[in-house]
Amino acid sequence: MNDLGLHPAVAARTDSERLEAARASVRSDLTRTAALHLESCIHCGRCADACPFFLASGDPRHTPALKFDPLRRIARAERSTYAIGGTGPVTLAELEAWQPLVYDACTMCGRCTLACPMAIDVASLVGIARRALYAADLAPPDLAAVAERAHREGSPLGVTKAVLRERLEWIADEHEVEIPIDAPRADVMLTLSSIEVMKYPESVAGMARILARNALPWTISTSGYEATNFPMLAGAREWQREATMKLVEAAAACGATTVLVPECGHAYSALRWQGAEMAGRELAFRVLHASEFIAECIAKGRLVVHPAAGSVAFHDPCQVSRRGGATGAPRAVLDALGLDERPVEPGGDLGGCCGGGGGVSANRRADSLRYATTAIRLRQLGAAGAGSVVTSCANCRQSFDDFTAHGGSGPRVGSLVELVAANLA
Repeated sequence: MNDLGLHPAVAARTDSERLEAARASVRSDLTRTAALHLESCIHCGRCADACPFFLASGDPRHTPALKFDPLRRIARAERSTYAIGGTGPVTLAELEAWQPLVYDACTMCGRCTLACPMAIDVASLVGIARRALYAADLAPPDLAAVAERAHREGSPLGVTKAVLRERLEWIADEHEVEIPIDAPRADVMLTLSSIEVMKYPESVAGMARILARNALPWTISTSGYEATNFPMLAGAREWQREATMKLVEAAAACGATTVLVPECGHAYSALRWQGAEMAGRELAFRVLHASEFIAECIAKGRLVVHPAAGSVAFHDPCQVSRRGGATGAPRAVLDALGLDERPVEPGGDLGGCCGGGGGVSANRRADSLRYATTAIRLRQLGAAGAGSVVTSCANCRQSFDDFTAHGGSGPRVGSLVELVAANLA
């Protein structure tokens, strides 16, 4: 394996072969909608002030509209019917210079799209760009290695089936909760984030307690349990599909009608909004984020919670709220708990980004820029003046915890699931 985690035969390709691989990737991804977005930018610059990385750095290169210029040029060369003109073919050297803009300085959070008068879906264009760069062996080494490990071991953190069973048995014993594994039939299949399994086990235990209060049979399947999809973030399309299909097939095997995604933003995006595309067919089950499931259970009377005292501020994970459409669910849960929710500015669909999503937290060379971005969001959360801060994404929590572990300051950010589990009636 080389530094990118690629097989030597792949890494040995010539520059022209790598460049053609990038072009071929763009050709396969260039839908009419993508082409329209590429040609709709009016260069107004409004996206800059919406981008957390531009706000942190002030570097004009971090303006979202500039992040897809090379992609536009490739598209024009490949599909001349979409547009005329350009500045000549893109070179491999230009792709190498482009790489930090789409991997280090973008979490695909989608704030720029809300600011764009043309509603250009920059996050989707960055996804196309990442797939093209990955095809040319130009993914950042750290992120590519994590994606490769997820493909090889089934988990980006090495949570193999054996490790999973060991950790779940420990969590069940430590927290005195039952965790059914590989039940032959279940209405609900719970998927997991390896970040939670290894770093935030209280969240796994909390979700088990919540599920135990429902009449619906549930299980965790060792055939399909890892909800995170780092291949998607790296741009490894086939490995992304492989990770998704493990979940789809595991759900079919146990007859699940609901697949429950844990507190993980990009995991929700990967299965809820891209799962059917990966599978090539409509999914035979509902996909619900943990916050949606809890809100639904409370609304239907399947889950009762005690009132919790105090005030709280909520950090909206970009992929669950702005990009996922589940902004209201956590607020319904906080309301049911009787908490005084303090507004965060910006919040809700316009909420600021933690800076570590989109695979940026797995890309160590981006750490200094990421920390500067995280600092902005923690200041915003702290300014709400709440007694506590919670979120519904383990990756956001990890980004905030990593920032403070490296000398930064800000409020501690907890888990919505753990908050609910601690207040079950």
